[in-house]
This record gives sequence, C-alpha cells and structure tokens, in this order.
Amino acid sequence: MRVQKTIIRIPVELLFAHPENPNRMSDANFKKLKRNIEQTQNYEPVIVRKHPDIKNAFEIINGHHRVKALKQLGNTFADCVEWDVDDDHARLLLSTLNRLSGKDELSAKISLIKNLSENRTASELAKLLPETKTAIEKLKDITKPVANFAKDSKAFLNTLVFFLDDEQIAIVENALEKVLPKEGLAAERNAKAITQIAKSYSSQRHRGS
Repeated sequence: MRVQKTIIRIPVELLFAHPENPNRMSDANFKKLKRNIEQTQNYEPVIVRKHPDIKNAFEIINGHHRVKALKQLGNTFADCVEWDVDDDHARLLLSTLNRLSGKDELSAKISLIKNLSENRTASELAKLLPETKTAIEKLKDITKPVANFAKDSKAFLNTLVFFLDDEQIAIVENALEKVLPKEGLAAERNAKAITQIAKSYSSQRHRGS
C-alpha cells in the first residue's frame, strides 16, 4: 500500500461514499460534528482513493460524515489524503479505521474537561463533545478519585459493544430492571446493574462447582 501524506483539496462533488461503508453516526453526534466544523473550520483530512469506476473521481475510505457535514455547510472543497489501496485493502480499512480506538484514561479525561470548562459552559461543550451535559458536569466537578478507580491512577473507562435480537434485548432489559440502581447516569446505572448480574452468576457457578 502506498500512502500519500500530502493534503490535497478535492471538490466535494467528486467525493463518493464507499458502498460498503458500515459506519453510522447518530443524528445527535452528526450535529455536533457539523457544528464543530462550522465553528472551528478544522477537521481531520478525509482519506480517499481513486474511484475504481468513475473517472477523475475519488472514493471515501474514512470521513464519510465529515464530507456530508461539509456539503451541508456549503463547502465546495474538502481536505483529503489519497491512499493507493485495492478493493480488499479498502474493505479492511473500512472495518478498522472507525473501530480501532483507545480508551479514555479517567484522570486525563477529567483534566481535559476541566480545562475546556474554563471558557465554556457544560451546555456549550455538550454541543461539541460526545458527552452529555450531565456527564460533563459530573466529570468537571470531580475533585478526588472515583471510588472504583481509587487504587489505580491510570484507570480506563471501557466500552462494551454487542448486538442483541428482540428476544435477547427483552430478557436483558427485564433483568436490568430488577437490579437497576435508582441514582446516577443511565449508562452508569446500567453498568452497575450488569456488573451485579455478572457477579451473581459467577457466585452461583462457583458454588455449583
């Protein structure tokens, strides 16, 4: 694979989405992305390759939502980086570029939110960041280690992603309702409930062995 690192400006009308792109963004997050680009005029360059079927055009490998936002904002050009990849490699990149991400180190995340909050309110930040206003307020007000991370200053906030069919989601939601804490953010409450269910299952398995 030959990687061209020079940023080139390409007319957005010559940028076409890859038909097999699996990445989707919620309406709320897309609005934040669009607002961020509109306010800062900065964004990560779009990764493209020469279109396999359309002459003088390019196919997007990474940056579909950025291009969509630029079009809606009336931009006629997009900053891009062209990669020389074949169909197979393009599919591999589509599956990884938007999926291989790190985890937020808690202490660094708190520091970042606090610094951003010096000149912006939680409501303003919530319009630009993935976090909700409530989550931002909670993070910026933390003055001592969270109980679960007290022993590890390099603790990470982990994300689990899995897919359920209708029957499975009904079973999981029913179980969560029985042990769901009454306080905390929805994500935090769900995490505690799932952890409690997992601990209970592990204890039963241990006693039965």
